[in-house]
Amino acid sequence: MAFHEVRLPARLAFGSTGGVERRTEIVTLGSGFERRSTPWAQGRRRYLIGANLKSLDDMATLTAFFEARRGRLYGFRFRDFADFRSCAPSAAITPLDQRLGVGDGVRTTYELIKRYGDGETAVDRRIHKPVGGTVRIAVGADELNPEAFELDLTTGAVTLASPPAAGAVVTAGFEFDVPVRFDADRIDVTLESFAAGRMAAAPLIEVRI
Repeated sequence: MAFHEVRLPARLAFGSTGGVERRTEIVTLGSGFERRSTPWAQGRRRYLIGANLKSLDDMATLTAFFEARRGRLYGFRFRDFADFRSCAPSAAITPLDQRLGVGDGVRTTYELIKRYGDGETAVDRRIHKPVGGTVRIAVGADELNPEAFELDLTTGAVTLASPPAAGAVVTAGFEFDVPVRFDADRIDVTLESFAAGRMAAAPLIEVRI
């Protein structure tokens, strides 16, 4: 997949709107009952950025970022300030935030996951773009030293130096970015004065990895 491991500058995301979308197919039966299904196992995020920018310098920075991504061609990292931690946005990260799996005495590689909801209806979201220096890992509630595991920042895979014992729960805490791309090949700026302007909202869409 064509992807640049760079993050959109945070100041360009202030005032952004967006969230998660789902795709649900609904068939109404002759009896009036509905049959509902979905082809998507995971939700997909969409955002609108840039509409609140007023500084021509910030608009120029966003335009340059858009050009460097060749419009919709290359993906990039985006910080969703409403959902960027393994815990609540205002909480402190701990190595016990999210359960990654259970040791079997052999397995050493685990994928970062964030769980939404509880019980059988919970949804596990695979985290592909963790933020370096924020990931904390624990095995059996004991936090590991950073030297005891390797993290792939491009995939979110965690490889432990030694396999956890059978039955030991592996958990993690982390910050993460959303892999996105521009969802338009055009960006528009209106000049309102010599020092200020207005930009049409630029759409972003999450990309599957």
